[in-house]
Amino acid sequence: MIRFFFFLVAFLTIESAVAQDLMGIPQIKNYNNEDYRAGVQNWDVKQGRNGILYFGNNEGLLTFDGRYWNLYRLPNFTAVRSIGIDAKNRIYVGGQDEFGYFFPNAQGILKYTSLLHLLPESARKLADIWDICVANDEVFFRCGNAVLQYKNDVVKQYKPATSWLFLGQVNKTIFAQVRGSGLMVYNQGVWKTFCTDEVLKQASATAIMPFGSDTLLISTLKRGLFLFVNGKLRAFKTNFDQILLNDRIFFASGINAEQYAIGTTSGGMYIMNKSGELAQKYNYREGLQNNNVRGILLDRDKNIWLALDDGVSFVAINSAVKNIYPDRNKQVTSYAFRKYDQSLYIGTSNGLYVSKLSSESSDLSYSSSNFVEVKNTKGQVWGLNEFNNQLLMAHEDGTSIIKDNVAMPLYALPGTWMFEPLENVYPITDVIAGTYNGLQKLSFSNNKFNNLGKIEGLTETLRFIVADNNNPDMIWASHPYHGVYKIVMSPDHKSVLSTKMYTDKDGLPLKLYNYVYRIKNRVVIATVKGIYEFNASKNRFVRLKMLGNALNQTSIQYLKEDNEGNIWFVSNKKVGVIDFSRPAKGRAFSIIYLPQLDGKVVGGFESIYVLDSKNIFIGANKGAYHINYSKYIQNITRPNVVLSTVKLEGKTDSLVFGGYFVKNDSITDKQDRSKIPVYTYNLNSIHFEFSSTIFEHDKNLNFSYQLKGFDNEWSVWSNKREKGYTNLPAGCYTFNVKARAETGNESKVVSYTFEILPAWYNTIWMKMIYIALILLVVVLIIKWQKGKHKKEQARMTYLHQLELERNEKEIVRLQNEKLEADVNYKNKELSTMTLHLVQRGRVLAKIKEVISTVVKNHDINESSPSFRHLIRLIRDVEKKDQELDHPSVHFSHLNTEFFNKLKHQFPELSQNDLKFCAYLSMNLSSKEMAQLMNVTIKAVEVGRYRLRKKLHLKPETNLYEFLTDISNHRA
Repeated sequence: MIRFFFFLVAFLTIESAVAQDLMGIPQIKNYNNEDYRAGVQNWDVKQGRNGILYFGNNEGLLTFDGRYWNLYRLPNFTAVRSIGIDAKNRIYVGGQDEFGYFFPNAQGILKYTSLLHLLPESARKLADIWDICVANDEVFFRCGNAVLQYKNDVVKQYKPATSWLFLGQVNKTIFAQVRGSGLMVYNQGVWKTFCTDEVLKQASATAIMPFGSDTLLISTLKRGLFLFVNGKLRAFKTNFDQILLNDRIFFASGINAEQYAIGTTSGGMYIMNKSGELAQKYNYREGLQNNNVRGILLDRDKNIWLALDDGVSFVAINSAVKNIYPDRNKQVTSYAFRKYDQSLYIGTSNGLYVSKLSSESSDLSYSSSNFVEVKNTKGQVWGLNEFNNQLLMAHEDGTSIIKDNVAMPLYALPGTWMFEPLENVYPITDVIAGTYNGLQKLSFSNNKFNNLGKIEGLTETLRFIVADNNNPDMIWASHPYHGVYKIVMSPDHKSVLSTKMYTDKDGLPLKLYNYVYRIKNRVVIATVKGIYEFNASKNRFVRLKMLGNALNQTSIQYLKEDNEGNIWFVSNKKVGVIDFSRPAKGRAFSIIYLPQLDGKVVGGFESIYVLDSKNIFIGANKGAYHINYSKYIQNITRPNVVLSTVKLEGKTDSLVFGGYFVKNDSITDKQDRSKIPVYTYNLNSIHFEFSSTIFEHDKNLNFSYQLKGFDNEWSVWSNKREKGYTNLPAGCYTFNVKARAETGNESKVVSYTFEILPAWYNTIWMKMIYIALILLVVVLIIKWQKGKHKKEQARMTYLHQLELERNEKEIVRLQNEKLEADVNYKNKELSTMTLHLVQRGRVLAKIKEVISTVVKNHDINESSPSFRHLIRLIRDVEKKDQELDHPSVHFSHLNTEFFNKLKHQFPELSQNDLKFCAYLSMNLSSKEMAQLMNVTIKAVEVGRYRLRKKLHLKPETNLYEFLTDISNHRA
């Protein structure tokens, strides 16, 4: 019972000793199955050449590129228990009754190739493959009943006498453990005995690691750690052996030349050094989501990834930025820091906390954290200063001296903001305290500080005070909402002689937001537009020329100079440092920001305590931050960009690029430009996803992108990690993307070139067809124009001909009219002449008749010469009238067509009938016709009757009108 009691006390003592928390906790980020959308359990973790992480998950191979998770299942949908990656970046996996490798196809999408078919049918029942080792061009897989060797597309099987318990490697040497036989080593196709110690015959080994030039460190599941040296196995003692035995070692890995990470089944991860001392531990209390660690990976940035029984965790153990929580139960706000008497004091919103510094490391974040609250310090602690080896605390209740972790008040006035010594000599005798209600004087004498009371003449609350370099009786003070004060005190520093306030009228950018500090032994003012200093000759403030234009338009709220002359500053809750040890861009300094702290500092109550380059403490809303600035500078690396996926968007998204550039069956960093992908016009909406494998700076990464051929300029920097383009016109495009973790530190540009074909109606062939059609149309138009011209010419010719014919007809008509007029005129003359002849004939006949009567009545002798002469003259006249052209003859000559038409229509007409028609056409009466024809009237009437019969006229038809109609239509 007594032994058990002592054992229990010893165990609890050891547990307590090793259970102490580290002061600085690195960033721990957890991912659960809802984040990566796969199985809960993860068994192994590896990292590829491009920085992408691979996890053996219960549902397959899980990948992570810093932003996007992807799951690739095995053909039989079993869990992936082990992962190995060879020099060609083939990702070998082992599951239940399945093993093979993933490798990207031509589109950069991971595809699985099974190697199971290389085994005989009878040997394919393998159960789970727990370990994979890659050495040179050989890959070894271990399951319980076999070790499989894959080389040159051939799988060789090694069967044990009992069962294989473990497979591992040190450098290129492959080790395996056989139950009952011990540790074996592979050498040129043969497994040889390496260690037959009884421990390794029964206890399952979980890792084998180099420990020295000729020493190996071996971890076992239940028996702890062992060293193999000079052919013998011996236990490796640590100061936490009982924890290892209790929590069991599931996996172990060397993380550097001096330290090892040990993953346990129930205690989380422990990091120990070669002396067997526990250096760090990470479990549920520190922030892990699960204490069962199945796999450990030290990534290329020397941070750790853990494959857990429930999820995945990232532990940034190499980060230069760590969290400090003075009270883990209350995440209080931190305002002030001070290292004093080998202890670290942190003033918070809920009192003052102190922790002894136990670490031998110069980086105090590795010291054990055992913060306790200093007595009598409840409330807001605004400031901590060490003067003459005494620690003064500025508190909302006044000022106290801290001694033996107890606060002893100097005065209890309403609030003290800060302290400012009035001289730079040791020991300091006079210290001014800025309070809620003016200034308070503290004096050092008899090895202690005494309160000399309020400095009369000023009641303004003063948070920022700086003593003038040249006048010990003058101080500068500022109020963020009033301005900057120049205060002159009496020589005994008990009263204020004068106060002058400076505002925007005196050179400051604004009356508001001005803060007074001492930088480079100068009194300077941090403003909304950079840093100013007082020019005594001009009695006004001017810009600080030391920094040039570097911060001219930057709003500064806080300034702090460290021991190396660098200036730390806070600008809109962003922390930066003006580093004079790193000149850049033609300036004597460079400006470096710490984006991990963006938005984390306390707005309006900023506080930076610089102990040295490895220990900078910064107040935060929750706890505080520790910065190892030397390490931070060393860790600044150029970020990288991973183009995760490229998708064509449509009714259904189509993955066309899976994140890997492949050329000649090898993964490369750039796209193979000889195989530019070509997409049809209906797939002209494309979506890009990109990320970076700088996991520690995940929240602080910004990206900029450009689609060359579409965007004229790069996009503004943002944390956006995807970009889509819709309805791109046909053409060749190159998508460029780059990343940066801070200003001036940009990654290389990653490019993806693709081509969008024109629509079928816009292809080169269709353009040729269009050109041909256009030419054809032009030709047809020309021909049509020519034809139209010809038709128009023909029409014009025709119209001209018609016009000519019309003119000719008109001429003919006019001529005909003229002829007709002439004929009418001649006919009238003829008629007149005929009438005249008729009348003369009548007259002559009458004369003849009268003469004859006279002769008869007077009995004149007809034989007398005179009478006969008279009769002869009358007969000569009648004969001459008959000899003249008969009227009908003249009518014939004038109306030839009329007679031709009559002859054509009535060929039976005789010459006498035609003459008769001519007289009728002249509208001569029967009597007149009888006289002209020397026939009787009765003969004329008979002639009329016969003519009507020959003309086939009806009784009601007028003969004159009939002949007139024929005469009028002779044309």
